[in-house]
Amino acid sequence: MCFMVFWSSRMKILIVNKFLHPNGGSETYIFEIGKQLIEMGHEVQFFGMEHEKRIVGNHAESYTTNMDFHTGGIGKILYPFKIIYSLEAKNKIDIVLNDFEPDVIHLNNFNFQLTPSIIYEIRKYKTHSHKKVRLFYTAHDYQLVCPNHMMRIPYSGENCERCLTGQFSECVKHKCIHNSRIKSLLGSIEGGLYSRLKTYQNFDCIICPSFFLEEKLRKISVFKGKTITLHNFVDSSNNAGNIKKKYILYFGRFSDEKGISTLLKVCRRLPDVPFIFAGKGPLEEEINLVENVRNVGFQKGLTLKKLISEASFSIYPSEWYENCPFSVMESIVNGTPVVGANIGGIPELIVNQEDGLLFESGNAEDLYEKILYLWNNENELNKYTVNCRKKKFDSLEEYCSELLKIYDI
Repeated sequence: MCFMVFWSSRMKILIVNKFLHPNGGSETYIFEIGKQLIEMGHEVQFFGMEHEKRIVGNHAESYTTNMDFHTGGIGKILYPFKIIYSLEAKNKIDIVLNDFEPDVIHLNNFNFQLTPSIIYEIRKYKTHSHKKVRLFYTAHDYQLVCPNHMMRIPYSGENCERCLTGQFSECVKHKCIHNSRIKSLLGSIEGGLYSRLKTYQNFDCIICPSFFLEEKLRKISVFKGKTITLHNFVDSSNNAGNIKKKYILYFGRFSDEKGISTLLKVCRRLPDVPFIFAGKGPLEEEINLVENVRNVGFQKGLTLKKLISEASFSIYPSEWYENCPFSVMESIVNGTPVVGANIGGIPELIVNQEDGLLFESGNAEDLYEKILYLWNNENELNKYTVNCRKKKFDSLEEYCSELLKIYDI
């Protein structure tokens, strides 16, 4: 575990992430911690790709060219080289480092678009700097140990740990990246190369949002002694509790790894139980065919908060190694118990038979029994609801206070 003491002076913090526009959970994370760290008196700048919707940046106005792997164009011919080692990213971050002169560099998602080339430039900056400079990384997923970042074979649905033992060729065998042999080969080359070079030993500390993820990383010798678990933050303000209504909620992505197919089997077996699904994804058409499921589409903000707080309980049926899902935390702090899959970091957030129930991931019969039990036991459900309203996770301010302690290792 990383050693922690308290930092009392103003810091200059460079937050690095490939996307600097709203795109997903890791982007929400960097925007929120950046804003909070500024409010706490520190100077924060950002480095990543240029994009028309970019909302944060750096004073040097130095960013890499936007790379979109899902569109065509002759520029994609160079992508196989750029996703392994980006000379552009290395040169652009050098400009920012020398202009801003940060005390702390906090990496987030960087593989493929920025590449580990930036780590070598950061190492050079640390060596030549006349002050103590520290390099941190938040592991939002499994990108350090798995080329497709999920430790899951997408097209078989098998959770896979082969790459933890250095078997990156398995990525090619199973076409783990976009079902493409070529992309999987490139991902395998990148993973194997930086593993052999021990590039990631340059991190001073790896921040893991779950004990589960930390345990996986600690199996790799280069990460031993460099990890610490810090669960995600969640906004628990204004959660006085709305009047409960009789429906069960799922909110999140509509995809197989989220356990949607398993959940739909259960929904069909409970035709008198109303379900609401809020989200979007490739399984939307199948969801719309189930009569007792109302699909309200993607929701956010106060509309989503109201949906969560009024639900009898929510379901989190994931079938992959979830890290520290915000959805589970959001449900609990809004006073809504969770029936969650016993996989990944989910059991770290739900206390079984206190603020929710755990079921065997992928087991439709077990999920059916847990839903039916909670739906038909009002006293038990009320007890869980009261416990949820008492439960606390770190606020953003509390999280950043812990982050500042970690920064000063």
